[in-house]
Amino acid sequence: MSELLEGRTALVTGGTSGIGRGIAEVLRMRGAAVAVTGATEARCEDARAAGFPAYRLDVRDRQACNEAVARAVSDLGGLSVLASNAGVYPQTRISDMADEDIAAIFGVNVTGTIHMVQAATPALRESGRGRVVVTSSITGNVTGYPGWSHYGATKAAQMGFVRSAAMELAKDGITINAVMPGNVVTPGLTALGEEYMQRMAAAVPLGYLGEPRDIGEAVAFLASDGARYITGQAIVVDGGQILPESPEAIADM
Repeated sequence: MSELLEGRTALVTGGTSGIGRGIAEVLRMRGAAVAVTGATEARCEDARAAGFPAYRLDVRDRQACNEAVARAVSDLGGLSVLASNAGVYPQTRISDMADEDIAAIFGVNVTGTIHMVQAATPALRESGRGRVVVTSSITGNVTGYPGWSHYGATKAAQMGFVRSAAMELAKDGITINAVMPGNVVTPGLTALGEEYMQRMAAAVPLGYLGEPRDIGEAVAFLASDGARYITGQAIVVDGGQILPESPEAIADM
């Protein structure tokens, strides 16, 4: 399947670590030329060392998004795939949320997604077969967790954007879809502690947490010609997490 994305050029936001890095590596493995953005110069340097053109980017800055797309078009020779993955996920109880906390998470997860689609649309249109894949989440769309209500709200907002944007972008031959990861082993999840991770794994029917490459494979499919007739949709990649509440309770049924 290394030829799945042969001839494709892709930009992955938040592609220097975690799920985004997994997406970037899979897209490249499947044949695409890939550039990434990251929140810090240190992460960008690490990505460059791995062979990715990398640009420091705050997706809340509209002009910076335009510049990142322009650099990717220059470095890659065009742009046919945008993987809008940059996001933040602080855990905060409703009673503890300050206005600046709410503004910050919506700024990155929602406004940042819109900025990147706006910036990339001309190049995607020019490619003749543009693809946008947004990293959303099961949280806020099909389930919820204490401490993640503002995060869930941003992920639900992303899906509202994806569905309506699909109607607008179709005339340009651009599809836009989303992936909804469950719990994936990333530095952010690991930071919550081993006990938390074990509890999360126990809630997954397959019995283990996902890896960034699992999300990357779903993104690669949606970016491919095989998904040319799919738009405004989402693929849940969660090992069955949203199915039974307690898989161990029905294991012997």
